[in-house]
Amino acid sequence: MQSILDRAVGIRAVVLGDLFLDHYVMGDANQLSVEAPVPVVNVREDIWLLGGAANVALNLKTFGSLVEVIGPLGMDAAGDRLQNLLVDNKILFDMRLRTNDVQTIVKTRIMAKRQQLCRVDRGNMTSKTSFDRITESFNDIFQNTDLLILSDHAKGTLTQQLVDSAIDLAHKNNCFVAADPNPQHNLRYAGVDLITPSANEALEMAEMEREKGRSVDWQGVCKKIYQSHAPKYLVITLSDQGMLLCKDGQVLRQVPTSVREVFDISGAGDTVISAISISLAVGKDLEEAARFANTAAGIVVGKFGTAVATPAEIINAAQETKPGRSRR
Repeated sequence: MQSILDRAVGIRAVVLGDLFLDHYVMGDANQLSVEAPVPVVNVREDIWLLGGAANVALNLKTFGSLVEVIGPLGMDAAGDRLQNLLVDNKILFDMRLRTNDVQTIVKTRIMAKRQQLCRVDRGNMTSKTSFDRITESFNDIFQNTDLLILSDHAKGTLTQQLVDSAIDLAHKNNCFVAADPNPQHNLRYAGVDLITPSANEALEMAEMEREKGRSVDWQGVCKKIYQSHAPKYLVITLSDQGMLLCKDGQVLRQVPTSVREVFDISGAGDTVISAISISLAVGKDLEEAARFANTAAGIVVGKFGTAVATPAEIINAAQETKPGRSRR
């Protein structure tokens, strides 16, 4: 784990995808409304966090990498707040990608005693102007990039043309390319080095269904995804059952989870793709990359909100799970 973190320092990474702001309204709900059978939340505080591709970038930055995030931001108050968070976390962002043609996406979660009551989404990323501005900056960006992550949350930033262009330019510059897909968007990631869908996303990508009472044919799922996207590596996250590791269309093995306590799964997928990608980009093999990602994700789901795992937390967690060491 330490060697991955040591090598991550100095890696230049680019995250391309949907940027949004995670907003948590924290409060207490001790009574029902007289207007409708719903709880009344007395707000104590508002918490604002980086979400989507911005959270992927934050994970990479926490590992020690130099990171730039690419995606449109609206010329609105939410965009100002998101940009300030990027600056505070020393994540690079091109101001030319701010435009009046989009509304910054905000996901507001209403929380009472740390239980989510509902989520309210605002914003729209679809814009021809933002697409043109993104492609204008590609050549300069990828000349000095070691890692590209395509982070698709189906909000409109990524298009097939944009994905194809980014993958082509990245590979021409010997850049490792990873994709966190969203099957709702139905994009093809031809020839990427890594794809990291969840179990349900993988089934949807393979156009297969989970049959009640029968185990999933993961070899068949892996083969179909390889036929469509031809990734070198495919890592399917299986929630509390760990990760399924595949290479060149073949299932290699299943790695058990290292999760100790699940509090909030928000952003866990962002941590997984960040951790596996940075590990493979610095020359580690798939199994070591998966162990690193498992450890980082196990830390994140034990925290509130779209969180990250710090190097110190990862090293400490790895020490606790060594043979002969008991967990607290």
